[in-house]
Amino acid sequence: MNKTELIAAIAEKTELSKKDAEKALAAVVEAITEELKEGNKVQLIGFGSFEVKTRAARTAFNPQTKKPMELPATKYPVFKAGKALKDTIAE
Repeated sequence: MNKTELIAAIAEKTELSKKDAEKALAAVVEAITEELKEGNKVQLIGFGSFEVKTRAARTAFNPQTKKPMELPATKYPVFKAGKALKDTIAE
C-alpha cells in the first residue's frame, strides 16, 4: 500500500473526502515527526511506539581503500509494534 492508497482507505473508512483524509494523514505524520525530532517517544496504544535511538560514534573501514575512518554518532527512528498489532497479524 502506498500513500495514495492509504489516503483512499482513510477516506473510505471515515467518510471524509480524499482531500480531508490527506490533510489528516499529513497532520499525523507531521506531529509524530516533530515529537521524534524533539527526542520524545510517541505511543499509540494497541498499534505501537515510535522513538529515537542513538548510534554511538565509531571507527569503520573504507572497503575500497581499507583505511579507517571515523563515523559520527547518529540518531535514527525506530518503530516497535504493540501487542495488539502483533496478535492481529499473527492470526
